[in-house]
Amino acid sequence: MSTPSTAPTWEDVLKAVEAVHPFVRRTPVLRAEVDGRPLVLKLEHLQRSGSFKLRGAVNALVSGPLPERVLTASGGNHGLGVATAASLLNLPATVYVPESAPQAKTVRIEATGAKLIRHGATYAEAAAKALEAASEPGTRYLHAYDDPTVVAGQGTVAAEVVQDVPDVDAFLVAVGGGGLVAGTSLAGLPTFAVEPERCRALGAALEAGEPVDVEIDSVAASALGATRVGNVPFAVLRDRVTSVLVGDAELLAARDRLWEEFRLAVEPAAAVGFAAWLAARAEGELPCVILCGANSEWRPSA
Repeated sequence: MSTPSTAPTWEDVLKAVEAVHPFVRRTPVLRAEVDGRPLVLKLEHLQRSGSFKLRGAVNALVSGPLPERVLTASGGNHGLGVATAASLLNLPATVYVPESAPQAKTVRIEATGAKLIRHGATYAEAAAKALEAASEPGTRYLHAYDDPTVVAGQGTVAAEVVQDVPDVDAFLVAVGGGGLVAGTSLAGLPTFAVEPERCRALGAALEAGEPVDVEIDSVAASALGATRVGNVPFAVLRDRVTSVLVGDAELLAARDRLWEEFRLAVEPAAAVGFAAWLAARAEGELPCVILCGANSEWRPSA
């Protein structure tokens, strides 16, 4: 099945809110103050499957006739989201992951009943192999981010924030392939797209004016390791976001501080927005940092 190319709208996101509601948790928000500055934390790491990815997977699958089976490729979180969505909808699922996919994520994928196949050193290699297997009739290949129904589903995170905390005036969002930040940016608020310095598919695309391939090397690569931003997200993002970079040491320190200050245990990728906020690289009187996932085993650095 080919990937749809039409960019989603905020109206698509609002429709997705109703579509995904029976299957996902409406995750809480936390108003907080750190270093004398207010912010809002969206606790999306408490989502079923441990990340926001379930939202996009569910919305994509219920947006049309249900397929006979679902197939995808993932660095971990998307695969777990798809596997969980398939289980909720009583569909068989197969998930291709790179050899480097963390066991903390692959064990959870298999626990849903999905078939797990390891292939290749990178997400791109796993995805190429998965696409070969997706030609069987009745199969829906569900891309991790390059699909407007997936992007609209991810945007439901921001829709909940806007409803629950209407005085939020900016978003800080971690970026991998671009699905979450694209969906979030449709809310129309200033959106800061945050990437690790050595994991910057979106930043490179914004500089080049089109998606380009990049090399990745970051402690957050298992979740933010897309080597190229998606065409659908880029069509949304090119004129909507401000690109921000953080170092690995900064994002790990931010992850540890979330634990120390709030006892929030998130994976490294989920802390990049908080790292950018701590470093004052984003604006807003009351910004929202989306804590997007918690699918890792870790101990604080200190």
